[in-house]
Amino acid sequence: MNQPGSEGGFNLSRWAIEHASFTRFIVVLLMISGVFAYLNLGQKEDPEFTFRIMVVRAYWPGATAAEMEQQVTDRIEEKLEETPWLDRTQSYSKPGETQVFVFLREDTPPKDVRNVWYQVRKKVGDVQGQLPQGVQGPFFNDEFGDTYIAMYAFHAEGFTYVELKDYVDTARKVFGAVKGVEKVDLLGEQQPKIFVEFSYRKFAQLGITFQQLSEALRGQNIVVPSGQLNTEERALFVRVDGTYGDLAAIEDTRFRVGRSTFRLGDFAKVYRGYEDPPRMKIRHRGKETIALGIVMEKDSDVLKVGEQLDSTLARLRSSFPVGIEVNQVTDQPKVVKSAVGEFVQSLAEAVVIVLVVSFFSLGLRTGMVVALTIPFVLGVTFLAMDWAGIQLQKISLGALVLALGLLVDDAMIAVEMMARKLEEGYDKLKAASFAYTSTAFPMLTGTLITAAGFLPVGFAKSAAGEYTFSIFAVVGMALVISWIASVYVTPWLGMMLLKERPAGEHHELFDTPFYRRLRRVIDWCVAQRKTVMIATFAAFVLGVASFAVIPQQFFPDSTRDELMVDLWLPEGASYLASENIAKRMEAKLAADPDVVDYVAYVGNGAPRFYLALDQQLAHVNFTQFMVVAHDLKGRERLRARLRTWIAEEFPEVRGRVDPLPNGPPVGWPVQFRVQGPDPKLVRNYADQVKAIIAASPLTRNVHDNWHESILVVQDRIDQDKLRVLGITSEQIRGAGQTILSGSVIGTYREANRNVEIIARQPLDERSRISDLADAYMPTASGVSVPFSQFGKAQPSFEPGVLWRYSRLPAITIQAETVPGKQAPDVTNSIDPKLDALRAQLPVGYAISIAGALEQSKIANDSINAQMPMMLVVIVLLLMIQLQHFGRTVMVLLTAPLGIIGAAAALLVTGLPFGFVALLGVIALAGIIMRNSVILVDQIDQDIQGGHDPWTAIVESAVRRFRPIVLTAAAAVLALIPLVRSTFFGPMAAALMGGLIVATVLTMTFLPALYAAWFRVRRPA
Repeated sequence: MNQPGSEGGFNLSRWAIEHASFTRFIVVLLMISGVFAYLNLGQKEDPEFTFRIMVVRAYWPGATAAEMEQQVTDRIEEKLEETPWLDRTQSYSKPGETQVFVFLREDTPPKDVRNVWYQVRKKVGDVQGQLPQGVQGPFFNDEFGDTYIAMYAFHAEGFTYVELKDYVDTARKVFGAVKGVEKVDLLGEQQPKIFVEFSYRKFAQLGITFQQLSEALRGQNIVVPSGQLNTEERALFVRVDGTYGDLAAIEDTRFRVGRSTFRLGDFAKVYRGYEDPPRMKIRHRGKETIALGIVMEKDSDVLKVGEQLDSTLARLRSSFPVGIEVNQVTDQPKVVKSAVGEFVQSLAEAVVIVLVVSFFSLGLRTGMVVALTIPFVLGVTFLAMDWAGIQLQKISLGALVLALGLLVDDAMIAVEMMARKLEEGYDKLKAASFAYTSTAFPMLTGTLITAAGFLPVGFAKSAAGEYTFSIFAVVGMALVISWIASVYVTPWLGMMLLKERPAGEHHELFDTPFYRRLRRVIDWCVAQRKTVMIATFAAFVLGVASFAVIPQQFFPDSTRDELMVDLWLPEGASYLASENIAKRMEAKLAADPDVVDYVAYVGNGAPRFYLALDQQLAHVNFTQFMVVAHDLKGRERLRARLRTWIAEEFPEVRGRVDPLPNGPPVGWPVQFRVQGPDPKLVRNYADQVKAIIAASPLTRNVHDNWHESILVVQDRIDQDKLRVLGITSEQIRGAGQTILSGSVIGTYREANRNVEIIARQPLDERSRISDLADAYMPTASGVSVPFSQFGKAQPSFEPGVLWRYSRLPAITIQAETVPGKQAPDVTNSIDPKLDALRAQLPVGYAISIAGALEQSKIANDSINAQMPMMLVVIVLLLMIQLQHFGRTVMVLLTAPLGIIGAAAALLVTGLPFGFVALLGVIALAGIIMRNSVILVDQIDQDIQGGHDPWTAIVESAVRRFRPIVLTAAAAVLALIPLVRSTFFGPMAAALMGGLIVATVLTMTFLPALYAAWFRVRRPA
């Protein structure tokens, strides 16, 4: 087949050599630009991906979980079904509150997400008027994915909380002015309150009602216009004095009851305090703190912002008085610097490995040509990354290491061809330009096919695909740039560095003992083609079957030193109980030698300090610790000890101890969801599923997300007596709120703060349930009577939390795996055991897999959806190059052969097969077809050159052996640094094994397949 750019046509390699000055200028310019681009590239730990989740919250104080679900949650979810791109809603309803999670489809374009959140706000606003009276909200959080690059904990000795808060507010303003900071959030703040404590019994004796107290406070402290005096010359506002200026003014409030005048301070205690009980607190190393979280602007460099934050923190510390402590809790710039440094080291090691391979296999001068091509390709790749906005992070740097073994392929082929032609007697110019006329376009086709193998990653419409997108982008750019370098820069370098052979030193390269043995092996494969093909097919079937026993996973855990420790008390537990658990755990951690630092988030989960964090929301019965170990070994020792402590010393707690995850968060490893219209039936089926999961020896800590029913006190009221006494149920509810929790009766304005004034009973009159029975209620006649005369308090149970999935009641059974087992394997082992129960389910009920395996399926489906496009692109490229449908199909048949080696490598190493390893196996197909295209094209050229088909097959394989093996060796050895990576290790192992086996099969199976396909017979 005639190649484009044959003799007489345009030859880019010859042009580069003939215009050496221009070539030299372009190379130097691009190299310098690449250096500056590298220095300009931003750095992050993980690539960004769009969080397609929004949280809608609403509160209805006094409502049960069932009332919240029916009156609030359902109405919000019904309206949300009109949301564009909606995948599902997921919600939980608890007494007095609801949280609705809005999940968009994985294929929602990132640019449309912000507009969808606007639509959510608008639609929920439309239904707000239909919600019951007293509902607070709904409130929206569409910044669920904001990640704090730094968090600072402020603690004070010898200062009041309000004084500490003033210093924190100052720090907040200073940090907010740092270039590259988008916003600064205040975390763990305790709302100040003013409490007015009085005795309901004393009120009853004096004949004072709660309403009279409230009206007196509001009447004196309210701000209303008091008129404006207008004269011919000016306008004068009239101000009426009397608003509260301090607590003494509140105590001095006087009000009249009947003929008597009372002073508030004579029968009530007025004092400052904070929200009681608190909603959440942050405790750093056992001390209550206020924290600041720093969110960086999207396109800023985390290292540069981190340096400015460090200098700002130093200035703040020097300006604060003694007693104000500031400690950095999380430091993303430090983590990024370490993580990027490790990958840059891996990249440097890969470069050295490739250089060693080049020098040893090609010789000093020929190897030098390849060695000089590498920095050029890397420099231009950095330039392309900067132009495309791709930063240095875990995925892009791993992709660079992966690409390094592939980007030298074209340069090796070109320089090896040039060296061979010089040995055959060509002059330097003809030898340097020969590769362009003979292999440039097969190389281009092969390069594009290799890049096309990563197409499913680049176009996968899922969070996992978005997370790993830079694998496709970086590898694709590097490969295309490497081809350009191989036909433009490499010949020019070869012209300068390689030497011509003196006359008389030319010899036949492929007549050595090694090549004669290789020729016999290939000849035998062509002769015994059926045997070779059957053996290859059997190995392929065995490789595919091996994946059934290879451990499966979605994404591996991260290698960061943090552990997240979740501590759940039974539903209905108080905040005080959660805080006591936190203090007990703090005492254990403080004495542990492997612990560097720890922070407790009591009543809430840790804020998102790490992009892939499985963030927990507010729950009074929940405490989450972030514990930092010295190193990875210490982390694993500490992890084991924490699990032992929770099991033996915290029996009342359901605990979970895990490192930070990689990739999109999935929560508990093993999850099954039971849903249907009737909550009672759902509960029944869920209990059966839970029993089956608990019976598995591979699971532990099995529970469901509806948790326990909670104990409540049900007030049974005699309504007939109420009507006689002139008391309403609303008054009783208000009295119960005031007596037990406190009611807002006014606002105290202090500088820029509005402090609520809370009226409640003293602790000794509100700490027992009997206090409600002894409380006195004023009647219409003015006489107060005890609650026990018209009501009776009885204990009962009600649901503590009700979860829904797509508006149906849904219970998710959750579990951990035993050590050493992967979540998908455990889930797959349990799923068939549920089939018998599934067969009994009525219409409308379902038991489905959730969690890691569900998310893995979504990610894999997004990859599989792009496979037809990849196939079309590859077939098109093959047809353009080979111009023959039969040869195209033959090359396609070699694509899956990498599975044989990939399966063998994963089995030998014991590494799991996860999402990233899947990407490697898919990419293998392109790499294998690349070599196949070049070999098949060489065979066709030899046949067209006059060789008989048998000889053409054997001799082409012999001639292509060296470049194919050299490029495979470079690619395999360059992946060695990635094997150490927890994240990329499985992918590297799969690629290494696949490339080794595929290289052997390219030299043995492909010649046999070609001979069988075209019925080639040995010449007489």
